[in-house]
Amino acid sequence: MVNWARAQFALTAMFHWIFVPLTLGLSFLLAFFETLYVRTGNEAWKRITKFWMSLFAVNFAIGVATGIILEFEFGTNWSNYSWMVGDIFGAPLAAEGIFAFFIEATFFAVMFFGWNRVSKGFHLFSTWMVAVGSNLSALWILVANGWMQYPVGMKFNPESARFEMENFFEVLLSPVAIGKFTHVTSSSFQLACLFIVGVSSWFLLRRRHQEMAKRSIIVASIFGLFASGFVAFTGDESAHKVGQFQPMKLAAMEGLYDGEVGAPLLIFGVPNLEKRPGDDLPAFHEAVGIPYALSFLTNRSFNSFVPGINDLLYGNAEHGVMGVTEKMTLGKQAVEQLALYKGAKKVGNDAAAQQALVGFEQTSPYLGYGYLNSAEEAVPPIALNFFSFRVMVGLGMFFPLLFLAFLIATLYDKIAEQKWLLVTGVASLFLGYIASEAGWVVAEVGRQPWAIQGLLPVGVARSNLTAATVAGTFFMFLFLFTVLLVAEVRIMLKQIAIGPEEN
Repeated sequence: MVNWARAQFALTAMFHWIFVPLTLGLSFLLAFFETLYVRTGNEAWKRITKFWMSLFAVNFAIGVATGIILEFEFGTNWSNYSWMVGDIFGAPLAAEGIFAFFIEATFFAVMFFGWNRVSKGFHLFSTWMVAVGSNLSALWILVANGWMQYPVGMKFNPESARFEMENFFEVLLSPVAIGKFTHVTSSSFQLACLFIVGVSSWFLLRRRHQEMAKRSIIVASIFGLFASGFVAFTGDESAHKVGQFQPMKLAAMEGLYDGEVGAPLLIFGVPNLEKRPGDDLPAFHEAVGIPYALSFLTNRSFNSFVPGINDLLYGNAEHGVMGVTEKMTLGKQAVEQLALYKGAKKVGNDAAAQQALVGFEQTSPYLGYGYLNSAEEAVPPIALNFFSFRVMVGLGMFFPLLFLAFLIATLYDKIAEQKWLLVTGVASLFLGYIASEAGWVVAEVGRQPWAIQGLLPVGVARSNLTAATVAGTFFMFLFLFTVLLVAEVRIMLKQIAIGPEEN
């Protein structure tokens, strides 16, 4: 059941993420296009704005539909999770609905239907508010996700067996949450720029709407270059936070089994799929890395120690690394003390309850480890994380070069002659989605087996459902999402074929 529930959530999340980044990035580009129209009075910028707005609207609608289904799954498949952490996790989701989504949805109506019905200034304000509201929605969602990766600002209540919030601002301003928000939004701006470049390249290849396409490419290329620089900066900071707060995820991303001082950052490698924690097999068949780079990325020191999977599982006393095996012992003690506390409270034995509570509080930070059956369960899928991370980073390094090439070719009015560049631009639209999805694979698969890092395994977070029930809804959602995706692609292709208004 747990594996089917994981698969269903992954399916829903990855479908949803097809639509979200384009919404986040394209909303600000729409606002910039319309600002150019209002400031210059040039009707060409209005036609450009309305064309990209039509594509934004289709994407926005499908994104809302898939997002609602995603939130409902917390209650259907992960009811224990919702019970145990709903006091914390629900707060940013509620804020997203109250403070962000209503702003976004309200001004979307004015933005899309308000042409020639409201003043230019108010319409422009509405477009900017849609952009702000979209990215505020992302902020609250990523605060919730960041808390799952790095739980702070809360305490465990042994009376109710729930995690309860103590400090809202500690949750909101968590370094992991801030790092996620800045990295996700900047990568979404990058994807939106790739989308505009890709569609504009198609127009130029077909020799249609060439002036609109060139204007769009210039703006998107400039934005894309700035976004790419910010993606690199925030990506480095996010990886640093992973090394500090989720060392097992970092070890899986690098395929690092044995910790090293001055550890290299691998550029390329062929992992040994038969390698297991604790054995003597080599981790890679072939590997090429940058010496000392991983140590600097993790600890901001070239000669620092980066723990590997074996260190994190079995401990490394020399470098002060507590292993999962020791944490499991303490976690089982926490589970036992919690049960003793509940039993003593039930029969009214306050002295025994207090003694058990003291024992529980000493071991409660390791409570989640008490539900693991073996230390090796704490290791996420290594090959999937390793390759997903390199796909994301490799494409992230390619995109700024692409934006630069498009900007130079367009400014010198040579872009229509560069067929190879235009074909690359169309293909790179799909590469942008691959990079974006790969980033989420690293973020979420790398966190396994935890629903809440170190505190709540997915096996405990589950609902009391049968595997057949969840499998049935998995295929139902697969069919539904496929229909929605096909419909969205067909509508967008039709709108692109129509093109912008010429008159």
